[in-house]
Amino acid sequence: MNPNSRLSRRSAVEPFHVMEVVRQAALRQAAHGDAILLCVGQPATPAPEPARRAASEALDRDVLGYTETAGMPSLRRAVADLYRRRHGLDVSPGEVVITTGSSGGFQLALLAALDAGQTVAMARPGYPAYRNTIEALGLRVLDLDCGHETRFQPTAALLDSLPTRPDAVVIASPANPTGTVVDPRELAAIARWGAESGCLLLSDEIYHGIEFGDATTASAWQTSRDAVVIGSVSKYFSMTGYRLGWLLAPEPLRGRIELLQGNLAICAPAISQVAAIGALSDAARPELDAHVARYATNRDLLLRRLPELGITDFAPPDGAFYAYCDVAHLTRDSLAWCADILARTGVALTPGIDFDRAQGAHTIRFSFCGAIAELDEGLDRLVAAL
Repeated sequence: MNPNSRLSRRSAVEPFHVMEVVRQAALRQAAHGDAILLCVGQPATPAPEPARRAASEALDRDVLGYTETAGMPSLRRAVADLYRRRHGLDVSPGEVVITTGSSGGFQLALLAALDAGQTVAMARPGYPAYRNTIEALGLRVLDLDCGHETRFQPTAALLDSLPTRPDAVVIASPANPTGTVVDPRELAAIARWGAESGCLLLSDEIYHGIEFGDATTASAWQTSRDAVVIGSVSKYFSMTGYRLGWLLAPEPLRGRIELLQGNLAICAPAISQVAAIGALSDAARPELDAHVARYATNRDLLLRRLPELGITDFAPPDGAFYAYCDVAHLTRDSLAWCADILARTGVALTPGIDFDRAQGAHTIRFSFCGAIAELDEGLDRLVAAL
């Protein structure tokens, strides 16, 4: 039998190109010892000390077997308290489902709410793994072409102007790759539009807590509890590898999500749940806010120095730790250009084709969540090379 005959069509998704960049950067580091990663959205810091301590104590004390499918009650309470503290929301622990990362939660929400062939709208540029997941699940992606005039974010007016209503729409604020925030009034308008039109809103809020200046993030649940809110400990909490996320979801959708999770994953990893309880505690907040202060310093440095590279076309990020830049004066093939820059300088950047299949050939994404000295050195190398 031809082994290729056993490959599904749904698995033939686009690659997540940044992961190949990371692999090539690792090879560069092994060969030259000089790689600087300005490509990945991974904090350079470990989990906060209370999270590490909680995990260490649990390893010595607890069995760490299966938990309830929806997550440990103490963690669900901690997540509910987070929304009360950040947004003044009265969230019941019973409305929280703990998932294996925000990616696992996204998959569960789509599986619970939509059938194959239905349509999910999302911004272009947008997070590629969401697009690829949508397609792998047999759903159709509707691109929302979002440019500078809306700071690369969808609007309620844009959604209302669509000739055919999508079955779901994904909003990310702050967004990857742009770092832009949806204005709270606009997010409220989108949430109302979704509730009134019967379109499920999936609100990706995993970068909440990382905002700069006067930027304000809102939660979709402040307007409509028909929406699904996606959260995670990966970004603000500096715990990417723990693969721990959550959903706020309405009934009866939440019941279907728990039913699916019980079959597909049983539960999120117990040790990660224990660590997350420590991360969400008051004791962890000073350490985590110090990370955000460093990101803000890095952001200011990057925005100040981008013109040295001839880069002036970008939306200054409101949050997260990315800058999405037009480099049409340098290349029309961002994938090849980023590979060449890595080979010449040791600096790893993310090609924009990851985020925008139509216009990404002349864009790149900088990630500025590392050490400031490393960011400065990386920019020095780029300036010298260009």
